[in-house]
Amino acid sequence: MGRLKNKKNPLKAAKSSGAGVASSSKPTAPSIESLIEKAQTLIVQCDYELARKFLVRILERDSIHAEAREMLGFVQVETGELDSAREIFTSLIPPSKSAPSRPPASAYLYLAQLTEDDPRTALNLYQQAFDLLLALIKERSSVTTEEQIAEYRKMAVRALVSMVEIWMTDLCFEEDAESNCDSLLTLALEIDPNNVEALQSLASVRMSQQRPDEARVLAEKSWSLWKDLDADDPLLPPFSVRLSLTRLLLELSLYHQALTILQDIIASDDQDVEAWYLEGWCFFLMGDAVKEGATIEGVDELTWEDLKRDARDCLEMCKGLHEAQEHPDEQLLSHAIELINELENAGIKPSPEGQDEAQNGDGGSETEWEDEDDADVEMS
Repeated sequence: MGRLKNKKNPLKAAKSSGAGVASSSKPTAPSIESLIEKAQTLIVQCDYELARKFLVRILERDSIHAEAREMLGFVQVETGELDSAREIFTSLIPPSKSAPSRPPASAYLYLAQLTEDDPRTALNLYQQAFDLLLALIKERSSVTTEEQIAEYRKMAVRALVSMVEIWMTDLCFEEDAESNCDSLLTLALEIDPNNVEALQSLASVRMSQQRPDEARVLAEKSWSLWKDLDADDPLLPPFSVRLSLTRLLLELSLYHQALTILQDIIASDDQDVEAWYLEGWCFFLMGDAVKEGATIEGVDELTWEDLKRDARDCLEMCKGLHEAQEHPDEQLLSHAIELINELENAGIKPSPEGQDEAQNGDGGSETEWEDEDDADVEMS
């Protein structure tokens, strides 16, 4: 391509003509909508500090911008500024004078999560969030997309499931706890019959009611809804939901399914402390079962000692990562160390490879798992 010799630099031309840069028109300030969009992108990328800067710029121009305040509250939750987040979310709901005419349901949801010491208040906040979301679902305005309706359904079910969790923990001794759990989950599954969190929550309730056969059906149905999804599929449940399901599967002695889920989690993030702990606990339980003569799906030539050694490797990895990350779950670490000591007393030593990986903090192990199609899959 030939060089454009006569192309003039506009800045140089302005200077040579005596016109200063200041005389040119000022650049147009970015719109609030574009700043919101940029902040949303940064939040998705987990770049919370840069997202905060964009949100602050918005609030400097419009101090009561509801969406910017809502997003800033989320950023503060993610960065551990819980008191500041609580203050922002409180400003978004009545009786605050700066609350928008229709408060965001997420403000109630986050405030409920931040109200750990008062279960009754948390229940009320979840209920208000649910009522708002249900109204949005029923309205179906001309500008509401199907994707938005699906998200409202998901949030509404999450509010109901959170209420169930309160009734199963803080308020479990209340006379109406069991009936409240049943009615809330019935409503949740009416709103979204295939919601994996609702199915898992109902399975947990059935376990507490000593109805393991029903719990098994519900847990397996929950897993069936997403087990074939690709690792980057947006419909895949978050790690927290999948880890919760593995705990339920272990309680039901469904070790093969639990290990399959844990394998995928560790393949995506080999620094996940809870996943290594649960994998170690799973191998530990499998070793006990095989030692007692049980037949476990996927276990052919492995002895109970092999399974216990795999448990030791996973638990050592969990312990090393827990200490390196200064992980806050001390109860998890305590149980992992208890299991390690039990294995040590039984003469089960870590494998050389597992010991090196635990010391170096490297994820992955040499254990292989055979799935239902007899295909060998690397376990971690």
